[in-house]
Amino acid sequence: MQARSALFDLYGDHLRPRGGRAPVAALVRLLAPLGIAPPAVRTAVSRMVRQGWLHPLRLAAGPGYLLTPKAARRLDEAAARIYRTGKIGWDNRFDLLVLDAPPSRRERQRLGANLAYLGYGMLDERTWVATRPGEDVDGLLTEAGVRYERFTATHAAGTPGAMGVVRRAWDLAEIAAAYERFVESQRPLLSQITTRSSDEDAYAARFRLVHDWRSFLFRDPQLPPALLPERWPGTSAAAFFDRHAARLRPAADRFVDQCLDACSRAVKQRGSHQ
Repeated sequence: MQARSALFDLYGDHLRPRGGRAPVAALVRLLAPLGIAPPAVRTAVSRMVRQGWLHPLRLAAGPGYLLTPKAARRLDEAAARIYRTGKIGWDNRFDLLVLDAPPSRRERQRLGANLAYLGYGMLDERTWVATRPGEDVDGLLTEAGVRYERFTATHAAGTPGAMGVVRRAWDLAEIAAAYERFVESQRPLLSQITTRSSDEDAYAARFRLVHDWRSFLFRDPQLPPALLPERWPGTSAAAFFDRHAARLRPAADRFVDQCLDACSRAVKQRGSHQ
């Protein structure tokens, strides 16, 4: 687990509901149970500031960092997909993008990852498709300096045309296998966390659960049910995730609050000794 990715998880799942801000000391303390060392946390924070995801500020508990509006918007969108708070519908239309691909391989890979995050699959090197228009896709392509054209294609669910588009754009067998691996790898770890486990252990287990689940934002376009195979493994994997994320939430919340309170108390104690 890389520090930058873990910070996104920490802010998105725990700090966003608490105002989207935290002192550096709390960030270090909250990532320690994941095996992330303080220097890695500080390096990742500096990088996220340069990229416009975090903004430095002075808190009562010391130097800290606040989510920028761009980061808050991205994390809210991610949370809606992780916890599936919105209903996935479909109007039988595909959103098509025809791009002038960036010249460098690294730029193409970065652009491809960002398009995949927005739910697009690649039909060929220049053409990408999604079952619903990505809200940020125009801004993404403009910011990347990529010239493109946009079209709409209509195919009724279940028709050869619709299923042909899905088969070309996404490897559903690979995505299904990834969901099965997710459950298989998480089940033995989560079974070790019981009511007798410490809040820190529950927090760490839940953090890893959410972190691994978040990877499907880049892998699974969350197609409408009409375009998915029967007995789709993603459905049972989502139920597994929901059950354990909810079970471990109270203990994880207690640990986060304890860490934030401990940082505040440490500052007050230092002030009283001065």
